[in-house]
Amino acid sequence: MTDSQPSFLATGRGKITLTLLCAIAFLDFIDASIVNVALPAIRDDLDFSVRDLAWVPSGYLLTYGGFMLLGGRLADLLGRRRVVVAGTVLFSLSSVVGGLATAPGALIGARLAQGVGAALMLPGTLSILTTMFKEGGDRAKALGVWGGVAGGASAAGVLLGGLLTEGPGWRWVMLVNVPVCAIVIAGLFLLVEGDRRSARLANFDILGTVLVTGGMLLLVYTLVKAPDAGWDTARTVGGLAGSLALLLAFLLNEQRGRNPLLPLSIFRIRGLAAADVTQLVAVAGFLSMFFFLSLYMVNVLGYSPLETGSAYLPLCVGVGIAAGISTKLIPRAGTRPVMITGLLLAAAGLYLLSRIPVDGHYLTDLLPGLMVTSFGLGFAFVSVTTAANANVPPDKAGLAAALLNASQQLGGALGLAIFSAVAASRTDGLLADGTPIPEALTSGFSRALLVGAIFLVAAAIVALRAANTNGEAQEVPSDPAPEPVPAK
Repeated sequence: MTDSQPSFLATGRGKITLTLLCAIAFLDFIDASIVNVALPAIRDDLDFSVRDLAWVPSGYLLTYGGFMLLGGRLADLLGRRRVVVAGTVLFSLSSVVGGLATAPGALIGARLAQGVGAALMLPGTLSILTTMFKEGGDRAKALGVWGGVAGGASAAGVLLGGLLTEGPGWRWVMLVNVPVCAIVIAGLFLLVEGDRRSARLANFDILGTVLVTGGMLLLVYTLVKAPDAGWDTARTVGGLAGSLALLLAFLLNEQRGRNPLLPLSIFRIRGLAAADVTQLVAVAGFLSMFFFLSLYMVNVLGYSPLETGSAYLPLCVGVGIAAGISTKLIPRAGTRPVMITGLLLAAAGLYLLSRIPVDGHYLTDLLPGLMVTSFGLGFAFVSVTTAANANVPPDKAGLAAALLNASQQLGGALGLAIFSAVAASRTDGLLADGTPIPEALTSGFSRALLVGAIFLVAAAIVALRAANTNGEAQEVPSDPAPEPVPAK
């Protein structure tokens, strides 16, 4: 592609299309965090037990991560718009069920279904973006906006969750999705051309689908439950071993299959694996900030849900500014320097936040670290997304998107599992020594944030192996298409 070709993004249709695609991503990303502030109200209204309440956020992460790879491959083989629409319908219907739930089981089931819908929506949406925006700098700019949305959605989720919970009530945390989904579905049919399926269901890698989905579900489930069950228990060790066995069996199956769910040749794309691992490790660190700072503000500083959500508003602004700067830096410097700079900035921000005192003040103890981290978030998400999609052929775009987003979900589950154990160990030890509860909680949160900063430094080291691209789409030959199966 050359810069002399007309820019789709410069047209009104291009701008509206990008807005639509980012709105879908925002829906999926924000629903991972929007319920967190509403959990106390949900517990009181539906009479949740403390153990079952954890499934409201965790259920979404479980199926979101577990079905992500399947969603990406379905988008490539059956048509991206078709799969995204199906996922959006499921997401909307499950939001209605969750918003009207009168029992804990109904809400948990709705969250599990929401995760499946999101896993169908997100990879296909990102692959639509990378295939529609490819003239000149369009792809770099579009991925920059996407990265900004991804980076700021978690903070926006906490803010919106607080506003809705203290306003119309916690049920609107779920019901707010419905009108947005209706607009999204209409927009997809108006703005995105339907694509023909390139495979029939009869040619699907059924065994591979079962193995990878089962392995991912078991892995995420084990990581989510590990802090409560204990890392050295038979349940946790057995779950990790079982998920590893399933995923190894999946890889062996993919090497032998004629129509593999995950063509292993995709990992020959330079820097793809490194970008995905960078995302996994970085998200583990990033998520610790939102989780533990929210607990600190509510349980130690006594913030209300609305005050907790509003505390993240400057971070959302910072992420947006950093994402805009990134889109201008990447064409000149490449993704790798921007990625490493962003991760190190975020690590510095989390280190500042790890120094929170028991009697902390927002302006002096939270805001400086949040702002430093916000720029790191903006730089990192834009550059990692761009690097992970560099040199990916169109017929693998959905799969590449799924790999990137699956690494994000695994990173989130892994981070919460590890850092919750770190925080709990520190807090429990101090409580056993007679330390007052606020001091013990703060020390535990502080320790978890410090480990999160270390994870971000590790992600910066991994990023040294990621692709250094300027964001331009490049023509890369794809794998030969499988031989057609004669119709019966």
